[in-house]
Amino acid sequence: MTRRTAGMLAFAVGGLATASKARAQDAAPYVWRNVVVGAGGFIPGIVFSPVERRLAYARSDMGGAYRFDAAAGRWSPLMDSSPRAGDFGIESIAADPVDPNIVHAAVGVHKADPGAMLRSSDRGETWIRTEVPFRMGGNEDGRGLGERLAIDPNDNRILYFGSRHDGLQRSTDGGESWGKVEAFPLKGLGTPTDRSTHGGLSFVVFDPRSGQRGQPSRTLFVGVADPHEHALYRSDDAGRTWRLVEGGPRAELSAAKAELDDRGVLYVTCTLGIGPNGVTDGAVWRLDTNTGAWSDITPPRPSGGFMGVALDRKRPGVIMVSTLNRWQPGDTIWRSTDDGRNWTSLRERARHDVSATPYLNWGNERPDFGWWIAALALDPFDSDRLVYATGATVYETRNLSAADDRKPTDWTPWVEGIEQTAVITLVSPPKGPQLLTGFGDISGFAHEDLSRSPQRQFTTPVFANTNQIDYAGAAPDIVVRSGTPHEGVASQGHDGSTLAWSDDAGLSWKPLGRPRPASGQTPVVADNPRMDLYRDAPITVSADGSTFVLATPQVVWSRDRGATWKACAGLPMLLRPVADRKDPMLFYALDFRTGAWYVSVDGAESFAAVPSTGLPATSAEDRPTWREVAFPLKATPNHEGDLWFVSRSGLYNSRDGGQRFDRIDRGLSVEMMDFGKPPAGSTYPALFAIGTQGDVRGVFRSDDRGRAWVRVNDDQHEYGRRFRAIAGDSRVFGRVYVATDGRGVVYGEPA
Repeated sequence: MTRRTAGMLAFAVGGLATASKARAQDAAPYVWRNVVVGAGGFIPGIVFSPVERRLAYARSDMGGAYRFDAAAGRWSPLMDSSPRAGDFGIESIAADPVDPNIVHAAVGVHKADPGAMLRSSDRGETWIRTEVPFRMGGNEDGRGLGERLAIDPNDNRILYFGSRHDGLQRSTDGGESWGKVEAFPLKGLGTPTDRSTHGGLSFVVFDPRSGQRGQPSRTLFVGVADPHEHALYRSDDAGRTWRLVEGGPRAELSAAKAELDDRGVLYVTCTLGIGPNGVTDGAVWRLDTNTGAWSDITPPRPSGGFMGVALDRKRPGVIMVSTLNRWQPGDTIWRSTDDGRNWTSLRERARHDVSATPYLNWGNERPDFGWWIAALALDPFDSDRLVYATGATVYETRNLSAADDRKPTDWTPWVEGIEQTAVITLVSPPKGPQLLTGFGDISGFAHEDLSRSPQRQFTTPVFANTNQIDYAGAAPDIVVRSGTPHEGVASQGHDGSTLAWSDDAGLSWKPLGRPRPASGQTPVVADNPRMDLYRDAPITVSADGSTFVLATPQVVWSRDRGATWKACAGLPMLLRPVADRKDPMLFYALDFRTGAWYVSVDGAESFAAVPSTGLPATSAEDRPTWREVAFPLKATPNHEGDLWFVSRSGLYNSRDGGQRFDRIDRGLSVEMMDFGKPPAGSTYPALFAIGTQGDVRGVFRSDDRGRAWVRVNDDQHEYGRRFRAIAGDSRVFGRVYVATDGRGVVYGEPA
């Protein structure tokens, strides 16, 4: 037994003082904002109001809906007050064609979520909800199709919705109630019981010429995305009877989107596969609805399909369509000024200024034109203003007509106010950038200014996902991170590394080599088949920054920045050590399966089992089996031997290096926690937690080591309760950062 271990075993710590019986005081009001990145996720649909200039709505696949406020010059999120996670997957959105104050949305992230129709008479500031029996898929395959939801321009009490699984749905009372259109021939394939989904009915389009104000439009069209021999159905008696539209796209193609011009010409984009991934072919067709004549007007297509479609409402015959999954030479927008007889690609001459959101360069000299281009819309009041969305942003141009003279079109991100990302991990270190973030799909960032898109993306290497970040408690210039490789890294000049380290507090990075299984060694299989225990291994760093410890199946350590790795002696397989935040020689590890507690006093070279009491007997249930889950064992900054364990059985604290844990039970069921700046008069950090108190899941703070908690978010800042990580600010008292699943990073601080 080493001298330090003997000293630890002799160190006695009394139990926590008797908890005060005083009830927690209400927190001072908090102000909540987004940490600015600037979009970052997939926007499958954008619609302009046809009756009010500069009014537009955007729908995201997991971050809710947004309205563009012309007066403020920015987008406003419309779902933040909802406590329902499903409300953040927007299956479709419709701006009323009569009253600019009315907007409707179909919501549900996955088919497991209860489906709902939302309607608003104040532009989405507040919503009235109608639960519906059919399920949505706002974040499932096929989310770029549509718009599925349509409002009769002659009678806005009438709405139709093309559902995924349950045929055509209709409301005749302004969205207050919904019923299935029994006369429609396709009844739907039913909600799948496995992980698959259906494209269903992809769009509904009214012909306003077939009615008059106050009376229903008689003619409407419905697109079919499910496997079917025909892509389009038509009614000429206000939905009482239906007939398929003969001819047109070949049978295996799905109808994706459609627009009808004032002449009665319907333009339809088609895909082989419902996207956004996996589309291998497609077409664009023109239907003269007056004569029934189809024309194939497909632009050149070396690969991929077509999704977005936009018409110039002032110039009949001017049409734009976007490609989808055209990986070589990359997606583009095609423009025709002669009804599709000739096409011009915008990609080659486009100029993108991304200085406002520099991450769009992805570590390269210039941004790509984009991918997953499902949303494409032309301002009905401005023929020079075209917008499109990619898998990461929304672009707009104000000089579209320059393309007709073979001149460049100029594009800038149209994203101020949109934060639509899934965030995996957060760290607020005591030095350097205010915040370090790990994102899904866009690597991560060093945030030096919370109010602007970060200038420092995690590059060299770029990860697809950054899953975990750690810093040296006493030397915070040293930071490490682990993640998931970026798709197509070779083509983008990245080396596929999944580990990196920084010596300037996360501003710049160096790839870090990782060990692989020895030749002939049987690989250890993860509990979760989607995890690679080597590629996805989390990393931690000692308090002084000298030692890196990597949780591969056999835990290893390095003191030469990953040039060589050595096994941690005495430590069983599949454990994940945590570094003491003050003593560089101390590391701790819990064997979740057996409950055994291990301590290293020599900088992770070796571990020894140390008797420990107080942890729940059910700790095996707390063992994370997914790389993106917050780790439940945390060391307290600036306090040697002070540890917290977040268990399903409760919250536990140790002050003696894990020899004894005391349960902190104060009416809050904690899911994850972190540390902030100590309150005035104390040296112990404030605690922040995601937890549930009664029936309210939210963000909480404790200024007295967990004895009392106050909720710091409120009913206007629920974010669907889609919380993934939390970090307290060690430099600003009361400030807390919360990673959401779809609304980016939000942070709150006392008003």
